[in-house]
Amino acid sequence: MLLLGIETSCDDTAVAILRDGRDAIANVSTNQDEFHRAYGGIVPEIASRAHLALLSAAIEHTLDRARMTLADCDGIAVTYGPGLIGSLLVGVATAKALAFAARRPLYAVNHLHGHLFAPFLESTEAPPYPFLALLVSGGHTQLVAVDGPTQLRVLGKTRDDAAGEAFDKTARLLGLGFPGGPALDALARDGDARAIAFPRYRPEGDALDFSFSGLKTSVRYFLERPENARVRREDVAASFQAAVVDALVARVDAAFSRGSFRAVALSGGVAANSYLQQRMRAWAERCGVDLFIPPRSYCTDNAAMIAAAAEAQGEAVRVDPLVLAADPNLPFERIGNAA
Repeated sequence: MLLLGIETSCDDTAVAILRDGRDAIANVSTNQDEFHRAYGGIVPEIASRAHLALLSAAIEHTLDRARMTLADCDGIAVTYGPGLIGSLLVGVATAKALAFAARRPLYAVNHLHGHLFAPFLESTEAPPYPFLALLVSGGHTQLVAVDGPTQLRVLGKTRDDAAGEAFDKTARLLGLGFPGGPALDALARDGDARAIAFPRYRPEGDALDFSFSGLKTSVRYFLERPENARVRREDVAASFQAAVVDALVARVDAAFSRGSFRAVALSGGVAANSYLQQRMRAWAERCGVDLFIPPRSYCTDNAAMIAAAAEAQGEAVRVDPLVLAADPNLPFERIGNAA
């Protein structure tokens, strides 16, 4: 099974060809950081125009690297939501045209589901069902029980800012560049995580939800106080990062103890954070849990994970090219698109 995957939900123009849901024969991704850096964040109109300029070339380059033609592909998988509507439209329209012209099946993939299947990529061993997934990205932070390819249950989610959003906003407070998450991670490596006692959100009762807006506000107030002017930025970054990771690991531990999961998977852009990976590996080793983390290139948005989700979810996400529509507000629970 050879699937051509297309991902354009935000600012990464990504195309991949995946064999049997695991092996990426070719994986091409072009980020737009240089286009958005001057604005300190992603500008939707710029993102969609960049996709228009880059996607066709990315598809041709991917096919060339795989030494294939479109006719060699068994199907086409595309992200149809959630995301930026202009960006999604470019990918969806392109995938529909290719599927129609080549007479190949089209698979409509929920972007968040794609992240859940990233740990399956380039791995000799896949997470066994049922497994617990921690999905942490710029727009989402949630715990998901993955009972099967199409049996997905949200156990907990953020009540305000996502973890990645909190990283980016805190990086901006510290005067770091865009994108802020990787820059803050690098700065924190030289800091003391115990230097500042930033708050840890604890949900009431047995809830497994997250909240990071209060932590972000605490960092801002700390930096605004004149008496803290001499505090090292490295220590602020490390202490903030520790507060976020403490909350993430605590919820994973709580959720895992309540279910009958066979493994834990970490995915999403923030999964590339070195401190989060370190803490999750330590937790997994201490608890005797099998932990799956995708390679760094598959943590951020990529097309291979979209093809992997399409392969796993199969007929449930196969759609008619003539009726597929992009959905920027696609809910996590939606699988496929029958509309």
